[in-house]
Amino acid sequence: MSSIKSVGIGLAGMLLVVSSGIATGQEKTDKTIKEVPTPYSEPGSGAQMWKDYCASCHGPTGAGDGPAAEILKSPPKDLSLMARQNNGKFPAEHFASILRFGSGGHAHGTSDMPFWGPLFRSLDSQQETHVKLRIHNLSEYVESLQQK
Repeated sequence: MSSIKSVGIGLAGMLLVVSSGIATGQEKTDKTIKEVPTPYSEPGSGAQMWKDYCASCHGPTGAGDGPAAEILKSPPKDLSLMARQNNGKFPAEHFASILRFGSGGHAHGTSDMPFWGPLFRSLDSQQETHVKLRIHNLSEYVESLQQK
């Protein structure tokens, strides 16, 4: 089970670590991803799960401007535009599928986003009802972030 947890451990519990040092008379700032254990959030709170699992990359409003966004291989998607890009309707089933299984092929390399299905399963002792609840509540929260 710990190997499942580690699949996205660097991103699931992403912390942006900024270290400063003096190099050749200028301040140098290096930004790195620090791997930390996936935090446990109650499955009933979409807002708390967003904060714990998603905001570091996607930002507080879902615009893809989280503190870790600039160090990823590919910029995070602006999730606040999903309804606008889908004729005004939030694609809840598509979003749930991405959380559970990932986004599929990546023409320009691999995805930095972890597959949340296995990570959620590892947090809730393999209880599929909790995984479904997490995905449902997180999906509802992202729907609430949609730009009008």
